[in-house]
Amino acid sequence: MESERFKRGTERLSEVDSTAGENVIASLDAIAPDLGRYVIEFAFGDIYCREGLSLQEREMITISSLLTAGGCEPQLEVHINGSLNVGISPEKVIETFIQCLPYTGFPKVLNAVNVAKKVFAERNIKVGK
Repeated sequence: MESERFKRGTERLSEVDSTAGENVIASLDAIAPDLGRYVIEFAFGDIYCREGLSLQEREMITISSLLTAGGCEPQLEVHINGSLNVGISPEKVIETFIQCLPYTGFPKVLNAVNVAKKVFAERNIKVGK
């Protein structure tokens, strides 16, 4: 039986990440189903459902954190898509990354911008001149 946290998390995951989030969870079924459940229950059922921040603010924090951590390009791709899904403009995604520049450096920001470039191309989004 699914817990209330799981139901709430599944709804929020779908709202933010749509099929990309569902694909991540499904990819864990055969090897680490508990990990998928933790992502749904804890990250999306508990954290993403808290009051105090909008989904846009949560996604901006998430993409900033993933950029800062580095080596999280697959998760960054999912959350750039999530950012767009909750109404953050492509320009604001890039500006969020530029804001990280003095604190994380060029390599991590360049990596994040390249992931964004890929996501924008896949979604047929034009950014810049």
